[in-house]
Amino acid sequence: MTVSQTAEITGLYRYPIKGLTPESLPRVPLRTGQTLPADRRYAIENGPSGFDPEAPEWKPKILFLMLARNERLASLDSRFEDATNRLTIRKDGQIVASGDLETAAGRAAIESYFTENFQPELKGPPKVLSGRDHSFSDVARKVVSIINLNSVRAIEAMLGGTAVHPLRFRGNLYVQGWPAWSELDLVGQTLAIGEARLKVVKRIVRCPATNVDPVTAARDLEIPPTLSRHLGHMDCGIYAEVIADGEIGVGDAIAVEQPKLI
Repeated sequence: MTVSQTAEITGLYRYPIKGLTPESLPRVPLRTGQTLPADRRYAIENGPSGFDPEAPEWKPKILFLMLARNERLASLDSRFEDATNRLTIRKDGQIVASGDLETAAGRAAIESYFTENFQPELKGPPKVLSGRDHSFSDVARKVVSIINLNSVRAIEAMLGGTAVHPLRFRGNLYVQGWPAWSELDLVGQTLAIGEARLKVVKRIVRCPATNVDPVTAARDLEIPPTLSRHLGHMDCGIYAEVIADGEIGVGDAIAVEQPKLI
C-alpha cells in the first residue's frame, strides 16, 4: 500500500543530548544531508567508546547512556540553549546540574552529576562527547525520523486500549493523516514539505527504549514484542535523508512527491 493523501506535521522535536529530554520546536530549517539542528549533537559516554572528536565516526548506542538500558534518564528534565551551549538538568523541579558543553568546566559539571547519581549503570567514567556537526544517531547516516500517529494508535489497540505516549518513539516529525503502517511502504520515495525534500531511506526497528514512559520513567510496556506478535516485525516509523533545503514547521503539509511524467 502506498500513501497518496497529504498529511500534516503535528509535532516537531529535537534531542540535543542523546537519551535526554526532547525539545519541542515550532519551526526549523532543514539542510541537505543534515539532521535537525543540534539533534543528537551530544552523547554521554558510558565507559570508553573510542570516539575521537577530531575524527568523529558513528558508534553503536550501547556505548552511551540511553533509554533502552537507562530508563532513569527519563526522570530528568534537560534544556539546551543554542546561544550559550548550556545544558541545564532538573530533577523534581530543582536544578541538579548545569554547564556549557563546549567548555571543559561545563562538561565536568554535567559529568559529575552522572558520576554521583548513575553509578550502578556506569561502565566507566561518564564523559560528554561531541564532534562538531556529528550526530549521535542510532544509525550511521544523518537522518530525520518520522512517526505516523495513526500507527501509534494502532499499537494502543494491540495493547488493549492502553495509552501510548508518542514521545516513546523519540521522533523528529510526528505526522497525522496517513493510514496506520502505510509509512512503512514509503522507503525509496520522496516527501515534500514546502521547499524541503526528504528521501525515505529506512524503516525504524524499535528497541526497548519504547517501553519506557517518557513522563514517569517507568518501564511499563512491551512494545517491540507486541509489534512482533501482531505484525511479524518490530518496525514503527521511518528514517529520511534531507535532499533539498527548506524550512518546516508544525502545521505544514507533508506529501509524497509523485514522479514526474516524461
